[in-house]
Amino acid sequence: MTKKYTIKDIAQLAGVSKGTIDRVIHNRGNVAKDVEDKVRLLLADINYQPNLIARNLKNNKIFKIGALLPDPEKDPYWDVCMDGVNTALSEFNAFDVQINTFLFDPTDTADFLKNNEEMLKTSPDVILMVPLFYKEAKRVMEHYRSLDIQVCSFNNQITTSTATFIGQDLYQSGRVAAKLLHSINADGDLAIVHIDEQYKNAVHMQEKEKGFISYFEDVGNYEGEILKCKLKYGETEDKLSIFLSKNPNLKGVFVTNSKAFHVARVLQNETKSHIKLVGYDLLTENISHLKNGVIDFLIHQNPRQQAYLGMKFLIEHLVFEKQIPEQFLLPIDIINSENVTPFLRI
Repeated sequence: MTKKYTIKDIAQLAGVSKGTIDRVIHNRGNVAKDVEDKVRLLLADINYQPNLIARNLKNNKIFKIGALLPDPEKDPYWDVCMDGVNTALSEFNAFDVQINTFLFDPTDTADFLKNNEEMLKTSPDVILMVPLFYKEAKRVMEHYRSLDIQVCSFNNQITTSTATFIGQDLYQSGRVAAKLLHSINADGDLAIVHIDEQYKNAVHMQEKEKGFISYFEDVGNYEGEILKCKLKYGETEDKLSIFLSKNPNLKGVFVTNSKAFHVARVLQNETKSHIKLVGYDLLTENISHLKNGVIDFLIHQNPRQQAYLGMKFLIEHLVFEKQIPEQFLLPIDIINSENVTPFLRI
């Protein structure tokens, strides 16, 4: 087994005081250059690893994490994210980690910016966030960079040097959705349906759409038309019913977020069982329609795990000085009525 060297051991090996070793390890200066070089060479030779747990417990440092997340009262998709955050916090309860959580309306950019300002007033060391709105999120991330604040984002990827990303390959998940619909429906028109979000400011929807379309471009011989339908909150099911009546050759629908249950309701009410439906996420209503056969497949994005890993990476960065991965992609899980039950326990 590898020997565990104490500060006293290293001081004896180097022939210097424990105070000198401590100053070199913690980069506190006030050590002659030749002595520092000698100590660092010795540290490298014995592969010295500082006991960060003991150090942080001794220092009694309070680590402050800011969390900027969508309000689950506005959209139940986000409800399990707090479970993930709290699970990570409980695993590190030996350390003094303080989290200040700010919840924004996932349909309101002004509310996002307002809560961001409130969060920054708490002086966070690091930030966990969902960059739901592209333009606004990119702007605040650049501000974080100017403040030298490490950011971990999840669910929606914003291309920036400021933040790391945890989630799925959104483009690839769009291709998976296309493959699923193509497998269960060989002909007819297909529709990409975006619900409740501003498409031009929602990168996650754009990437899924691009992936979906690219699949059929690669197939090359699909004769149906790829239609697009954007529906705003409060008018979803009425406008969807009109859309269906105007497109009688429609055979499949891909919903790019967790709102597939809206489409399922209309398909069920209008007895359009010939239209196949693929969507995202294990919301209660989605699961119900998956089990009764109206929804054919759900792609599980695992928001709980995304939030958990984001919080875990940030805490390990603060406490153990671990580097946060630039990108951590989760598997694209395909759920149907036969395999849904085990995923409900995850």
